[in-house]
Amino acid sequence: MSVLDILKERISASGPLSFDEFMEAALYGPGGFFAGDVLRSVKGGDFLTSPEVSPLFGSTLAGFVRRERDRLGNPFRLVEAGAGSGSLLAPLLETVAVDAWAVEISPPARLALERVLPTERIVRSVAEAVGRGVVIANELLDNLPMAIAVRRGEGWTEQSVAATGDRLEIVETEARVEVAEWATQFSGPVGEGGLVEVQLAAAGWIEQVLDRLEAGALVVIDYGATAEELESRRTTGTLRTYRSHHLGPDPLYAPGETDITADVNFTALLAVAEAAGASVELHRQDDFLAGLGLREVMSELRHEELDLARSGDELARLQARSRRTDAEALLNPRGLGDFRVLVARL
Repeated sequence: MSVLDILKERISASGPLSFDEFMEAALYGPGGFFAGDVLRSVKGGDFLTSPEVSPLFGSTLAGFVRRERDRLGNPFRLVEAGAGSGSLLAPLLETVAVDAWAVEISPPARLALERVLPTERIVRSVAEAVGRGVVIANELLDNLPMAIAVRRGEGWTEQSVAATGDRLEIVETEARVEVAEWATQFSGPVGEGGLVEVQLAAAGWIEQVLDRLEAGALVVIDYGATAEELESRRTTGTLRTYRSHHLGPDPLYAPGETDITADVNFTALLAVAEAAGASVELHRQDDFLAGLGLREVMSELRHEELDLARSGDELARLQARSRRTDAEALLNPRGLGDFRVLVARL
């Protein structure tokens, strides 16, 4: 049975699904985008994240992990949530030796991770792994199911998914109390009909990790912005899909076949982390990685490239140039460098 058929069956039995219920089924349910046998975050997949762009992302983050280990002492554990193929963990662990675990639910990703970690250290839930140390989540929270609130007058409705024949369609239903409260608190000014992605699952994930973290730091890296910075995008919202490295169709068109994502509201996540007792910082990715020495590494790569050019080793020079160009992409202020990095310490 296809994801579309499963959704139509659920809607027929119980009525329209809230958008977060739809997103949960389309991404993580049977036949869902992340539940199948395709490894998504690779060059031949549907999207790329910073670790796939350059291994220097992981090796640079190793500097942060080392600092936290020196601060906390032992026992110390590194956990990557949503670890994918291991493209972040592998270069990180080559740079700093720590006890590492991965949280991942995708079957092909779990298989790929076995090249990086012992099978028993690849688990399905952060609750199974988090203790004392560092938890890293890179481009995870943008994929967690979210409701969509719609401004109507002084209040809110929310988008739900109904079925007409073989088609899915958006309908507006009364907003749940928690959806309306979140939208009111974290959206800022929203015009009539404006859309707000209500990221309750992301907030709940932050709470769960910080509740389990005995001491250490949670690092969340993702595209997004503060609530104030997102205000200009409330007319149509930030929800979108990706397929084969390109923007995809309407999320209702081919459920299970596209990535569904939206910009992360970091104002909301900062508030949740502070309420959990953490001290918080918010950085841009370019500033965060630069603070860990990436610009110095790039300078070394430039010198290496020049030396190889003088020696006449053209192949090695091109390889050094490629490594430098990939590293520059991590700092591009109009691209990956504009991602945000939330650090919450206990």
